[in-house]
Amino acid sequence: MSVRVNSLAESISSFFESEDAWASLLPIGVLSIVTLCVTSTFLRARKELAVRFTFQVPPQLRSGWGRKNEPAEQSSHEDIIRNGRIYPQCPADGRPLGPPIDPATDSAVDSAISSATRAQLRWAQTSFPERRRVLRTLLRYILDHQDEIVAACCLDSGKTKIDACFGEILVTVEKLQWTIKHGEKALRPTRRPTNLLMCYKANTVAYEPLGVVAACVSWNYPFHNFISPIISGLFAGNAIIVKPSEQTCWSTFYFTDIVRGALQACGHSPDLVQNIICLPDVADHLTSHAGLSHITFIGSREVAHKVCSSAAKALSPVTVELGGKDPAIVLDDPKTVRNVDDVISILMRGVFQSAGQNCIGIERVIALPAVHDKILHSVRQKVRNLRLGSVLLDNHTPDMGSMISSRSFDKLEGLIANAVEQGATLHCGGRRYRHPKYPQGTYFQPTMLSGVTKDMQIAQTELFAPVFLLMKALDVNDAIAIANSTEYALGASVFGHDSQDVSKCVQGIKAGMVAVNDFGAYYACSMPFGGVKGSGYGRFGGEEGLRAVSNVKSVCQDVWWAKTLSIQTRIPPKLQYPVSRSGWEVCKGVIGTGYALQWSEWVWSVYGLVRNLMRRDGVEDQSTANGSVE
Repeated sequence: MSVRVNSLAESISSFFESEDAWASLLPIGVLSIVTLCVTSTFLRARKELAVRFTFQVPPQLRSGWGRKNEPAEQSSHEDIIRNGRIYPQCPADGRPLGPPIDPATDSAVDSAISSATRAQLRWAQTSFPERRRVLRTLLRYILDHQDEIVAACCLDSGKTKIDACFGEILVTVEKLQWTIKHGEKALRPTRRPTNLLMCYKANTVAYEPLGVVAACVSWNYPFHNFISPIISGLFAGNAIIVKPSEQTCWSTFYFTDIVRGALQACGHSPDLVQNIICLPDVADHLTSHAGLSHITFIGSREVAHKVCSSAAKALSPVTVELGGKDPAIVLDDPKTVRNVDDVISILMRGVFQSAGQNCIGIERVIALPAVHDKILHSVRQKVRNLRLGSVLLDNHTPDMGSMISSRSFDKLEGLIANAVEQGATLHCGGRRYRHPKYPQGTYFQPTMLSGVTKDMQIAQTELFAPVFLLMKALDVNDAIAIANSTEYALGASVFGHDSQDVSKCVQGIKAGMVAVNDFGAYYACSMPFGGVKGSGYGRFGGEEGLRAVSNVKSVCQDVWWAKTLSIQTRIPPKLQYPVSRSGWEVCKGVIGTGYALQWSEWVWSVYGLVRNLMRRDGVEDQSTANGSVE
């Protein structure tokens, strides 16, 4: 037996002493490492796989439902609130969408926040992989059920399927994918620099859950505006209360079921997401609630004042995204003039997307002289040819749907008439439209005005309507001045290929976001979203959006080598109570040591600090010192 062992040992020894031994083992080692890495990655990925789930969707979203439900007689979408109840209906054709909805009461708000608070305590302890799994599950459902989601948006807001694809589905799946890929990095603790005096400290910033956050969102994008704050809130470890607009609250029951279904499919409490449909008096109770840690508001300036005033009662921070009067500057360099048709197609989408009811919609087209007339002649005919209708009932595909209500029609017609009186030219539209097939629908004619100047009221007022305003600028500086001439500063677009002029516009325009040779591209890229001036403050979207709904905690602690050497903060004897007579000189030495601008000053400060620390002096007699307490 001993001979065999010795023989085996000699064989192994001789193998490793041979020149080919390591060469033959290297591929095996590399293959083993790769196999371990792939296996580990696969096992981690399995923990985050999306879970498919189903539930019964509203019958209104089934094929053929719409044609069996005729519009109600005498219906009016601006009168959907009657006798304290909400009567949901489709603004494109007046069809009732279901039974009346009873708005939430103060006690219902309290109950929802209490339920969310309890659920959040456990959710805050979940890992990022667990949260990613919920988002992947949500993404999977949206990709599989685009038809139903788009149908719900079209029924509730009157928009077309194409508009819903861009404004509801595309931006939502982009935000989900971005958060899945980059959310953890945005919320991972970050290192911060230290200084000479604190060289033994390690500084980090942690991003922790806030608790229960809220979002009060507008009606123009019923799905995306509802889901977007939920994505950020949940991934940051919060529970969330969402208050949708009563104008489009019908679809949010379905959207809430989608999110709660994803949570339950992954083993988490559905109480993390609460849908509060309420009227203004109860909304004040919600926004002033002490149980909320943050509020996101999307809407008008008038309502924003009320929300911020209400939130101030509980000192809740608010991110405010208000309206815009977004400009699109079209430069006249040779390449832009040659490719003006491409620019026009983007301008048309930017103006008429969702019937102009878009906070980052293009409200002013500012064209330089060489390109102005080309835009005028081409756009004029395109606007005249736009087709209006109800996308779920028409046999053809309409280009534009309805507006949410006719409440703004008097104001719009007045602004257009006033602009014409002041010298603008109305090429088409300008009035409300009674659709021959859908007389209960709330349509406004696609409109084009040229010759608009910045001093006209129509150039200063957010229209939120399908109106193409064409303005002429003398040069680049004049275009920038026109762009900055309103109280709004949300988004902007610049079309051009002269890099110097484009850069000048980008830097000169006062706005929270600028897209070059595009419209709203920053939102499709998950950039921080928000404006300045009268368009609000704060940001949602991107890293800034996730961190806005997080507790930003600064942590300062001793570094490892300081602990090893027992180095830590100690108050020098001269500065301990009662302080020494030379305490002030010690303080000056500390300041000079840490912040002197020149080496000579630093050396002198260090010398003075050491000298005063070593000086022997006493303290004032406490019985005779001024201000002593007996």
